[in-house]
Amino acid sequence: MKKYFAIIALAFVITSAFVIPQQNEKTEAAEHPRIKKAIHEMEDAIDYMEKAPHDFGGHKAEAIKDTKKAVESLKLALAYRAKADNAKKK
Repeated sequence: MKKYFAIIALAFVITSAFVIPQQNEKTEAAEHPRIKKAIHEMEDAIDYMEKAPHDFGGHKAEAIKDTKKAVESLKLALAYRAKADNAKKK
């Protein structure tokens, strides 16, 4: 019985490590709607460029790469804010 509770507790800790930060990042996205919108728009542009039959004058691959990097940077910025806000709460 103790082993069962230990497994449940471990599962809770592991799940919390993934769920709680995501909730905080979602909160940050809600607090920064322009960043959230920019991420959405850039992801839409990436999808559009990837599906386009032409190469935008040879700039398609680099534009996709740079836009993906920008999306990642914005997501990291939101994650940093979530982490900083959590540190303030402690």
